[in-house]
Formats: sequence, C-alpha cells, structure tokens
Amino acid sequence: MEITTINAEALGKAFLAGAKNLEAKKEWINELNVFPVPDGDTGTNMSMTIMSAAKEVAAMKNPDMKSLAKAISSGSLRGARGNSGVILSQLFRGFTKIIAEYDEVDVQVLSDAFQKAVETAYKAVMKPKEGTILTVAKGMANRAAEICDETNDLIAFCEEVIKEGDHVLGKTPDMLPVLKQAGVVDSGGQGLMQVMKGALDSLLGKEIDYEILAPTKEQTKASESSYNIEAQAAQEIKFAYCTQFLIMLDRPITTKQENGFKEYLESIGDSIVVVADDEIVKVHVHTNDPGLAMQRGLTYGSLTTIIIENMKLERDEKISALKEKKMQSQTPSGANQAEASEEPKEQEPPKEMGFISVSIGDGINEIFTGLGVDYIIEGGQTMNPSTEDMLNAIEKVNAKTIFILPNNKNIILAANQAASLVEDKKVIVIPTKTIPQGVTALINYIPDSTPEDNEERMNAEIGAVKTGQVTYAVRDTVIDDKEIKQDDYMGIGDAGILSVGQELNTTVLDMIGQLIDEDSAIVTIYYGEEMKEEDANAISEKLLAEYPDVEVEVHYGGQPIYYYVISVE
Repeated sequence: MEITTINAEALGKAFLAGAKNLEAKKEWINELNVFPVPDGDTGTNMSMTIMSAAKEVAAMKNPDMKSLAKAISSGSLRGARGNSGVILSQLFRGFTKIIAEYDEVDVQVLSDAFQKAVETAYKAVMKPKEGTILTVAKGMANRAAEICDETNDLIAFCEEVIKEGDHVLGKTPDMLPVLKQAGVVDSGGQGLMQVMKGALDSLLGKEIDYEILAPTKEQTKASESSYNIEAQAAQEIKFAYCTQFLIMLDRPITTKQENGFKEYLESIGDSIVVVADDEIVKVHVHTNDPGLAMQRGLTYGSLTTIIIENMKLERDEKISALKEKKMQSQTPSGANQAEASEEPKEQEPPKEMGFISVSIGDGINEIFTGLGVDYIIEGGQTMNPSTEDMLNAIEKVNAKTIFILPNNKNIILAANQAASLVEDKKVIVIPTKTIPQGVTALINYIPDSTPEDNEERMNAEIGAVKTGQVTYAVRDTVIDDKEIKQDDYMGIGDAGILSVGQELNTTVLDMIGQLIDEDSAIVTIYYGEEMKEEDANAISEKLLAEYPDVEVEVHYGGQPIYYYVISVE
C-alpha cells in the first residue's frame, strides 16, 4: 500500500484517530509519571488538550486544509492543560502553520511541518529539558528531514519516523536520571507516540471509530469550576466582615507585640493574617466588629487602605445571582424574548488590579477569597485548568491589571499561554508553584503600589517559601535513592521526595524537620479533607515542643489526595 499525498479530509481523520488512541491510553500514560502519586496527570492533560481540538475537527464538514489547521491549532491551544498539554498544543500550532499553506500534504510538507512543530514548541518553553516530549518530537523531526528525499510513500515515511520516535523515547531514561531511577520512560513522550501511532493506523486504513463524544456531566463537573447552590446557601458564616487594612507603624513592632496583636484578633475573629516589617503591618481578619480590630491597630500607628466587606451580604447576592442564572438556563428557548432583547446593564468601571487563583479545596478557597482573590479556578494538581479556563476567568474579572496565581508548576505554562492571548487587559502571571507560595504572594500585595512594583515584590517573596505535601504512593519505585512501596506515605518537597514511611505522622514530622532551618519563623499546616483538626493540632503540638522558636499555624485546607500541605517561612 503506497500513499503519496493526503487531503484535508484524510488528515483530519488521521488527527482524530491519534486523539482517540491517546484518549484510550491516558491512564497507562498517567502511570508513567515519575512520582507515584495518586494524581499523576500527564495522560489526562494531553488527552483533554487534544480532545478539545478533536471536537472542533469532528464537527467540520468538507474541511479544506486551512480550516482544518485552524481547528487543530485553536482547539488545542485553548484546551491545553498542564505542561505536557501546552507543549502538545505548541507542537500542533507549529505543525499547522506549514500544512495550512497546502491543499494536499506529501512527504516534504510533512517533514517541514515536523520541523516547524519542534521549533515552535521549544520556543514556548523557557528552559527546555532533554529527555522529555520535546526530545522525542525533535528525534522524529530530525529523522523526517533525513529521509524525506528517499521516499515519496507517506506510509513508509511515517513508519520510519515513528520507529525513530520509539527509539528516542526508549533512551529518555538515560537523559534524565530521575526517569531511570523510577524505571519509566517520559510520559509526555509516550503520549506523543500514541498520537502518532493512532494517526498511522488511520492512514493504513484500519477500522477506527472516529466519533468524538461530548463530555459526560461528571467530566464537565470535574473540569470546570462549579458551585453547589444549596450547600453555599446553607454554609454558616460565623464572622460577617472581611476586614483588611495597613498599619503605618510609628516605630518597628516587636515580636511580642505582633504575637499579642494576633492573639487579640483571634479573640474577636478568624482567618487571621498579620505580616509585619519595619514600617508596615498588613492585617486581615474575619470578625463581627471591624472597629475593634482597627482600634487595636491604631495603638501601633496610623491606618490606611481600609477594606471592609460584608461576606454574608456578598454570599446572599452570589446565591441569588446563581439561582437566577440556573432558572434562566432552564427557561425554554423562545420564552421571555422581550427580556432577552433588553440591553445589558452597563458594567461597573474596572478596578485597577484583580486576582485569579487556582485552588484545591474548600478551606483553601476561603483563605484565597479572604485575601482578596476575585476569581478562583478549582483544579490544581488533581485537575489542571486549561488555557480556556484561564481566559474565561480573565474575562470575568473586571480589572485593568489581573494577576494570575497558578499555584502549581504544571499550570504556569497554561497561564502564560492565556496571558499572551489577552489584548484588552494587562495580565501578569506570578509563577507560584504551590498553594503556600500563592498565599505569600497575596499577603505581600500592596494595593497602593503599581502593578510592576507588586509583581517584583511578590516574585521576590515567593522564593522564601518552602512547601511540603504529604500523600501516598500508588506503586513501588525508587526515587531520590528512596525505596518506595505501594501505599507508603510520602513527604514531597519543592525539589523531590523528602520522607517515606508507613506511619503518617512520623512521615509528616520527618518532612517538616528537613524543611525547617535556623531562619525558619512560621510553619503553616493546611489539613486535607480526609484529616481532622485534632490530627493537625497533634502535629502542631509536637512541632512546638521540638522547635520552640517557631510559630505554628493550623488551617483547614480541605484539599483532596494530599493529607497535609505544609508551608515553612
């Protein structure tokens, strides 16, 4: 069987076959993640990225090459999730730039498209690392350039390119020691190979189901931010007023004074954040009497940038709006046409600066909201938000400058990609890799400063935060010279696994012990949805006994998968 050219219809089918093959293999690819955590997500991210484009391609009738290229590029770009998904979208973006200029694709066009794909993807990554999906893509592109003059047969050409891709994939453990130690090949590279192999099956005429199904309600709920209206309405708000202000100090505040101020705030409210330097104290508290908090603050200096928000009123307004939106969505088409034709209400003038944050649990959501976040994207490690999710959030925040806090290293690329697509607002991505870094960035935000000054300050401060996360292993492996058995507890730091054990508290304390040094002042414990407050308090008491000079705070995080998220500053 020899094929020398393919048209847009045939290439579209090959793309859909590649997408379906990746979708079918996503769980296997997830298991190739180096860290054996229960939320390994490379396969899921790549699958959701390509399926976003596949839906657009499947909906096309009689496409030409230009329209097909646009559907693949824009669909994958907006659906991109996680580092692997963003890189995959950039490979498609470069690939389609070439094919869009032709009515049919032959070996030479395909080779040129591979070259452009790799060039585009490498440019999108600030510090490209070899032994990854990029290396596998480059190996195939190089092989394509070598043999494009040797044959006109697309089948033989693709078979040889895929053979080289498998060869390079097999060598990735030699390029990245962490892969070799874990006994796996690069998961992103494996995902790319499944796309290529599915596409080749289509060219070979194998029987393939090209139907692209709409996501189920469960999948939609998992991949989008949503609110349970009844649960929100029933939620008790113990302290009604979110109170924030700055104290311009008359003289530097002592540690004893700062601790005394915190204790006073704890007696009148919760969700307390007090951050002091030699000139300013930033205060955040939920309380039923903001005046008491401000009166105590006045004993240290003058107050400025005072913000008081009635959270009960805001909650009721949000619930009312959500119920109205729900009713409208249930109204049959054609009804209330007069209402639908009314001019929309004029939007409020935009504020100067706003915040979008990725979050991972009810408690973390509340903390971020209390610190001034305008829009929360639920997701984080268990479900990386897409570029489209970021763009939707940016559209909903009515501000001239918007800061995005990804709070996960696997989301930063998608956030940057979204920022590059926005023209009517200034979008600044603070490259926060963990929830504690996001909290620190918000605490160090000064409303009266310029966006540039705030960006510089937040970027400087997040580097001083150490993060530890505790979960369990889903398979046996060896990482960082630590032998890990399935179901072992793991304490994961910023750069790797710090502790492994069969007893949870011992593992947590061992991890924290490695994070604390002579400069550490505060340890914050965010306990997850499976843990109880008394469990976290027991860890806090042991830390206070062992490290008397360190302050320990305990907050409900409500995060899934991770028993504890720990911040050390």
